[in-house]
Amino acid sequence: MNACCATVQMVTMKECLQKEDAMPRAIQSAALSFGLVTIPVKLYTAAHSKSVAFHLLHAKDGSRIHEQMVCQAEDKPVSRDELVKGFEVSKGKYVEVTKEELDALETEANRNVEIQEFVPVTAVDPVYFSKTYYLGPDKGGDKPYRLLAQAMYQEGQAAVAQFVQRGKEELVMVRAASDEHLMLHVLYYADEVRAFEDVPAGKAAAGRELQLAAQLIHHLQRNTWDPSRYHDTYRERVLALIKKKQSGEKSITPKVAKTDGKVLDLMAALKQSLAQKGHGASTAGGKKEKGGAKKGTRRRKVA
Repeated sequence: MNACCATVQMVTMKECLQKEDAMPRAIQSAALSFGLVTIPVKLYTAAHSKSVAFHLLHAKDGSRIHEQMVCQAEDKPVSRDELVKGFEVSKGKYVEVTKEELDALETEANRNVEIQEFVPVTAVDPVYFSKTYYLGPDKGGDKPYRLLAQAMYQEGQAAVAQFVQRGKEELVMVRAASDEHLMLHVLYYADEVRAFEDVPAGKAAAGRELQLAAQLIHHLQRNTWDPSRYHDTYRERVLALIKKKQSGEKSITPKVAKTDGKVLDLMAALKQSLAQKGHGASTAGGKKEKGGAKKGTRRRKVA
């Protein structure tokens, strides 16, 4: 079996493993605390990417490429135990920070998820959401966990808190997904979110245009959202391409559709959209080489 076929099988096998890895996985223990109440909890992965992963190969012979850390000054490979982190304070000048120094800063921070305030669950704009985890009760936390979930769900409130995760102090929002379960959203800090005011808003629409747009929204409107209606068609096309190439079929590169460059007639487009039948939401839904930096090695310069 050549390297190309081996890579194809590795990709499709990874896809199968990703399908099997559907169960949430506990990654960290923590403690929710507000006032004198402390609730031991566990964080679970809420989602995972199923994007197709590729390996880099040498186009000449199909062999795997592996990376090497290379010192810019000496132009030779260095091992990971020779590396330290550096922050660039000016062009070409760095302040070095050791792992021990960073670990000491982490231990100084509070590892509890300390609730600072409660806000309406709709008060936090989704633009602040960075990542989502499921929360489950840890040993001894079943009753207070369920009590908090019930109370927050009943009141329509979410908790804003801070805690340390992987060496970084995170801003988080805890909300009740139901009266049985809590979720934790990692949030961006205010200075990490760009101002929307800097983005052009466009021109206001006329009354008739607004009326037609509202009608089109009503045609496509649903009372609930079913995420299973959407799927990654690009991933499906990529896997189909890999399967064809694995079986020896010749692939054909489709031509890219060209736009006519015409300016959109908004009223005509709205009327045409409303006139069409069957309205509905569109679905979218290696081993190390010997002898240093030889063929099949991708080098990265290390300052």
